[in-house]
Amino acid sequence: GLVRATGEVAEWVAAQVELGELDASRAALAELEVRALRAQISPHFIYNSLNAIASFINTDPAKARELVLEFADFTRYSFRRHGDFTTVAEELRSIDSYLKLERARFGDRLKVTLQVAPEVLSTVIPFLSIQPLVENAVRHGLEAKEGGGRITITAEDRGAFAEITVEDDGVGIDPEVAAQVLAGGTPGEHVGLRNVDARMRQVYGDEHGLVVETNVGAGTLVRMSVPKSQPGRSAASVDVRAGRPAEPDGRLVP
Repeated sequence: GLVRATGEVAEWVAAQVELGELDASRAALAELEVRALRAQISPHFIYNSLNAIASFINTDPAKARELVLEFADFTRYSFRRHGDFTTVAEELRSIDSYLKLERARFGDRLKVTLQVAPEVLSTVIPFLSIQPLVENAVRHGLEAKEGGGRITITAEDRGAFAEITVEDDGVGIDPEVAAQVLAGGTPGEHVGLRNVDARMRQVYGDEHGLVVETNVGAGTLVRMSVPKSQPGRSAASVDVRAGRPAEPDGRLVP
């Protein structure tokens, strides 16, 4: 299927980079882009990631190979068909790959802080519920800010709940626009926020919708609250075979 094909193309690109067959590598990168686009991963992210990989093929083949493997990990996780839920630890592993690819492009302009309570790593969450918030912070918060900025990902133990926040010190959003986004009134704008909010409400109830704190020029903070105990769902019951294993502490790039 698509997952296997994308993984095979990514691994083949990595092999070509190792062998120094640069023209073949570029052709395979183009093929990988088409496959990922068809799978509806963000075209913006695909374009930037593959451009970043291509930029290292001549100057740093080892770096190019590392980024290809990170891209393969990210796409395998995103394409997987092993259920609608994952764990905080596994989602952080995918975010790790995502941010490594973005940092290849941003360099020191993208800084990341991670603060995660070990108690929440096994908490079950809807699949791809944190990563879109991080991508929103990069695309709409930091990319437009001269000099870049910092993303802070926090997961705290709040007794019966895990509270997860993604904060950036970027350009911010007009609060009225943010409210319209969550209400579905701005098609194509901040679609990741809207989709995650809708899924959280559907799974856990309206009281678990996203909380967005933002203003123009003041950055954006997005908060979600997830029950730690969910009848019928547990870390042991969630299939987390996609990609490489998560680090025990959910560690991300510094």
